[in-house]
Amino acid sequence: MTETPTPPTSAQKFSAEVIGTFVLVLFGCGTAVFTGVDLVATGLAFGLAVMLMAYAVGRVSGGHFNPAVTLGAIVGGRLPWSQAGLYMGAQVLGGLLGGGVLLVLLLGVDGFSAFDDSIGANGWGDDGTGYALWAALLIELVLTAIFVFVILAVTDERNEHPAMAPLVIGLTLTVIHFVAINATGTSVNPARSIGAAAFSGSDSLIQVWVFILAPLLGGLAGGFLYPAVFGRATDPVPGSGFSFGARPAAAAVPGYGMPDQYQQQWNQQNPAYPAATQAPVTQAPVTQASTPTPMAQQAAQQGGQQGGQQGWGEQPIIQDGWQWDPQAQQWIPAQQQAPQAQWPTDQGGGQTQIRPPEGH
Repeated sequence: MTETPTPPTSAQKFSAEVIGTFVLVLFGCGTAVFTGVDLVATGLAFGLAVMLMAYAVGRVSGGHFNPAVTLGAIVGGRLPWSQAGLYMGAQVLGGLLGGGVLLVLLLGVDGFSAFDDSIGANGWGDDGTGYALWAALLIELVLTAIFVFVILAVTDERNEHPAMAPLVIGLTLTVIHFVAINATGTSVNPARSIGAAAFSGSDSLIQVWVFILAPLLGGLAGGFLYPAVFGRATDPVPGSGFSFGARPAAAAVPGYGMPDQYQQQWNQQNPAYPAATQAPVTQAPVTQASTPTPMAQQAAQQGGQQGGQQGWGEQPIIQDGWQWDPQAQQWIPAQQQAPQAQWPTDQGGGQTQIRPPEGH
């Protein structure tokens, strides 16, 4: 019997987001400072840091590490609004810890001036990169929207290759840095910008509002756009953003079984999948046979249903600890399935009978 894994606690999710954002700022901004903002090295450092930490702790929190991504997940129906404070607070704290540790490490560099020299802070205008304010706002908004759009796409529960999601997300962030490093230093992440600006002097703090506002607007746009264009497999998470046309629940992508832990954290409380974050699904006793849908018939055939039989449920469909419920049209934990008493087809009527247990 397969036991349902214990879902991550709020404290574990908070810790995962703190650690992930800390590593992102330390690796990304640290590479920028120590290499003199080498374009390729800095872009790869940010992208690989996100990828590594998503693989490491993505199963716990989803691996957002970015308030704009969290906002996009909420608007896109993947996360309830009640989780916003926990996620965003953890990300800002992680960014500040990353910036603080990087500042200490830079004290070993001859000539470095603490709280005066930049530690990878973003900038615009004459006191920054020379890039125009309106253009800085626009490029950060557009690139963040693209980033969030890609994240929602590769973490969609209909995606056949969830294990590839962190790699795709990391590569996307790398390419985004290639585009915008020379324009704004590339933010697309308010927590990353706050963490660097807090230890880079007054000019960076004055300009940081751009790198808070624009990414959040971009996250809002990306979170709205993906489900609006491509819809959803199921209804949005209760308590999350906006509702678009929901599509019928799908059991699982053929050949790939149930979503992995990373997908589950990106589709929390999704009724299409009995994830570890949900309460077990129970089934009321069945009193009469029901006609299976084409989806259930296909599942029955794959599970060993012999051709030509008219009765439904001759053999339960069990895969990886989950059992197909033909009435509810969803997968449920196998140990929660109520037993059904069945007798072979009689010689006369050709119908399968389902009788109540003796004594009732």
